[in-house]
Amino acid sequence: MSGDRPFLGILLMLAFCLIVPLGDSLAKLIGPLSTLATLIVSRFVFQLLILTPVAMLRKERLFLTGRLFWLAYVRSLLQIAGLGCMFTALLYLPLADAVAIAFVMPFIMLLLGWWFLGEEVGMRRIAACSVGFVGTLMVIQPNFINVGWPVLYPLAVAVIFAFYMLITRQIAKDTDPVALQAQNAIFGCLTLIPILAVAHWVDFRPFTFEWPSSSLYLPFLIMGIGGTIAHLCMTWSLRFAPSATLAPMQYLEIPIATLYGYLMFGDLPNGLAAAGILVTIAAGLYIIYREQATSRSTQAVPE
Repeated sequence: MSGDRPFLGILLMLAFCLIVPLGDSLAKLIGPLSTLATLIVSRFVFQLLILTPVAMLRKERLFLTGRLFWLAYVRSLLQIAGLGCMFTALLYLPLADAVAIAFVMPFIMLLLGWWFLGEEVGMRRIAACSVGFVGTLMVIQPNFINVGWPVLYPLAVAVIFAFYMLITRQIAKDTDPVALQAQNAIFGCLTLIPILAVAHWVDFRPFTFEWPSSSLYLPFLIMGIGGTIAHLCMTWSLRFAPSATLAPMQYLEIPIATLYGYLMFGDLPNGLAAAGILVTIAAGLYIIYREQATSRSTQAVPE
C-alpha cells in the first residue's frame, strides 16, 4: 500500500515486544506482595483512564450493538480470565518458560480458524502445529517436575487468548481499535465490581482488592500504563506495515522475556526447555512463512 511506512511499523512492534515482557516481569515481581484481583483491576483501570478519554475526544462510538455487543463483552471476560491465568502462572514459573508455553497460542488459533471459520489449513501447517506442540511440551516437562500442575496455567492462557483473538477478528472491522480497547476496559471494570464484592463477602483473598503499599505504586504505574501503551503500539503498527512483515517479530517476546527473567530473577531455561523454546519459535516462524507463501500464490492466480 502507498501509505505504508514499514520502518515505523517495525519500531512500534518492537516497542510492543519490549514493553509486554516488562509488564509480565513486574507482575511476577509484585504478585507475591499483592492479590490477583489487585493486579487485574489495576490493568483494566489504567486502560479505562487512558483510552476512554482518547476515544471520546476522537468522537468514536464506544459501544457496539446487537451481536457485536455481546461478542465484545465475551472478549472482555476472556481478557480477565487470560490475565488471571498469566499472573498466576508467573507466581510459579520462570518468566521465559511461562511466555514460551503461552506462545502455543498461534497454533491453537490456526486450528480454531479452521474449525470455526472454515479457514483452509494445509498439511504442512498442521505438521508445523504438531511440531510446535512438541516444543511446548519440551518446555512444560521440566517445569512440571518442579512445580506440578500450575505449569498448565500458560496453556490456559494460550487457549483463552486464541478465542480472544478469534472474536477480535470478528468485530475489529466494525469499530476503531482505540474505542474497542476502551470498551473492553469499561466492560472489564463493570464485570470485576460484583466479583470483588462476592470475594470480599466470602473472604476469598486472591480475588479481594487490596490497595497496594506505597512501595508498589511505581511498579503498578509502569505495568498499567505500559500494558495500555503496548497494545496501542501493536494496533498502530498494523496501520503502517503489513501483518506479514510484523508477525515474525512477535517471537522476539521470548528472548526478551528470557533477558528480563535473567536480569530481574536470575532465571534461565534449562537445556530441554531452551531446546523446546527454539522448536516452538521455529514452528511458529514456519507457519508465518507458509501463510505468506499461500497469500502470494493466491494473489498470483489471475481472475
